[in-house]
Amino acid sequence: MVPPATMPTDDTARLRAAVAFVREHDTATLLPLLLPGLRGPELRSLAPHCRFAHAGLLLFPTDPQDLRRRLADCGLAVDTPSQPSVVVRERLARRHRRDLAELDVRILRPRVHGPAGESRAVEVFALTVPAHSDLEALAAHERARGHEAHLALELEHPDPLVLRGLCAVLARHGARPDGGGYNPHEDGTVLYFTTPAAGACGYRRLELYTPGDHRDALEDHLRADPRGRPDAGRPAEALLRLLTGAWTTQALASFARLGLADALDPDAATTTRELARRTATRPENLATLLRYLTMLGAVTAERAAHAPHTETAETTEEEESFRLTPLGALLRADSPDTMRPLALMYAGPFYSSFAALDHTVRTGRPAFDHLFGENHFDHFARDPELADLFDRSMAASSRMFEPLPAHPVITTAAQAPAPRTVVDVAGGNGELLGRILTAHPTLRGMLLERPHAVEAARRSLDAAGCGARCDYLSGDFADVPHSGDVYVLSRILHDWDDDRCREILGHCARAMPADADLLIVERLLPEDGSPSLATAWDLHMMCNVGGRERRREHYARLLADAGLELVDHTPLPLEAYVLHARRSR
Repeated sequence: MVPPATMPTDDTARLRAAVAFVREHDTATLLPLLLPGLRGPELRSLAPHCRFAHAGLLLFPTDPQDLRRRLADCGLAVDTPSQPSVVVRERLARRHRRDLAELDVRILRPRVHGPAGESRAVEVFALTVPAHSDLEALAAHERARGHEAHLALELEHPDPLVLRGLCAVLARHGARPDGGGYNPHEDGTVLYFTTPAAGACGYRRLELYTPGDHRDALEDHLRADPRGRPDAGRPAEALLRLLTGAWTTQALASFARLGLADALDPDAATTTRELARRTATRPENLATLLRYLTMLGAVTAERAAHAPHTETAETTEEEESFRLTPLGALLRADSPDTMRPLALMYAGPFYSSFAALDHTVRTGRPAFDHLFGENHFDHFARDPELADLFDRSMAASSRMFEPLPAHPVITTAAQAPAPRTVVDVAGGNGELLGRILTAHPTLRGMLLERPHAVEAARRSLDAAGCGARCDYLSGDFADVPHSGDVYVLSRILHDWDDDRCREILGHCARAMPADADLLIVERLLPEDGSPSLATAWDLHMMCNVGGRERRREHYARLLADAGLELVDHTPLPLEAYVLHARRSR
């Protein structure tokens, strides 16, 4: 498949490339190309639920005869029936600020056979653009950008639970919601995703199609896509929504601090009054908070009529009841994958320092240092409670670590005839190292950290049953040990400027034996400027730490400066990546 950056601009050549791609691939080969981190059991469980249905692209024939000629040139049936396109028509109108009445977009799906002879299609969106039409600029833009070029999976059975499960898997491997809609002409629901830039097939958009009306799933999907919000196209409403972001942070943190997530049940609704009794809060004020949290998706609301409180009252009134959602459950204190410490950290010290973001932009110095008089490492180290909260907040994002024990570097070390050692540099409370050692009983570990963090890591790894296979070293980056086989830097480099990163990588390079590997876990800024958690964290690191997020090429240069070579990079959950480096030959 020709990557979009070099995609031919001639409609016939683009159509011919799509036909070739459909004939070559099936679901099992396609999914790892789109989502490089998807493999093994998860791939095998996902593939049977969906089939590779088609490759799609947008063409701009000058008239119906021109379209028929291009179809014939590519060996496709020229008499393929067409229907109106709702989703692409609306996307084009929004993207180019055109009136819908100007855009008569049709869909046709000429059949193509897959590698095993299975019936598939090339989905052609056709917008007629007569010669010298004022739509020619639109056509040129779309050909160059390939916005509507996509690959499509179709659910084998239109089960809402399977649909939501597939969406969750796609999100876990870096696919981001990118619009969608319900087409009444076909009675089908389509969800679009943007796939990771690291994908190897050239297509960046994925369509998940299921027959029937699944507007509940569609609503959740669009809610996760900022461009799908109800206020899209209304800037005043959109700005007001954005300006309330601080309220969202504090509402979620209050939800956690008050123990509401722990007091609610995901399977049975709890009345506001009962919840107020359990949490020692005021029912009227609690109801206001819960209604806002309903809008955020942390709880769902139900109404039930109950008897009046006075003997003379003749009417009943509705009392709100609430259930905990999977999102809200992440703020439970006892949840194994709790994100409660993150909520408290982002609504605490880091929330305060963001009020001085303009100081950072003016001076280049962290707002945290300006507000608290010292950097956040020293500030937290002097306060045991804050230090513990910070370490737990780092562990709260540990879901990004789930695939790391299966990384080829780790599995190769685990299969070596002699025990190999994984060195976790600045490894915090040992969450990542514990996962690796638990998955591979033949490996040994060594954790380098500050003295107070070493003790926390020792307790954590002992509790996980890995303590006997782990050594601990108190120190700084200059103390990276020389005895490792695999070195890990997880979420460390984004704390520092380029000069300090070169120093840290230099310490690692000097300590690493010639055949050792270095794994770096960081978020990567997208190459195409698309929305990303990394862009948000880039602002956070600048404001609170004085660090930054970086693109892959930036890390490659820093590694090269330290005598290291970037071998590859693969995606992890939560839009993170693991970069594999070795000493330069």
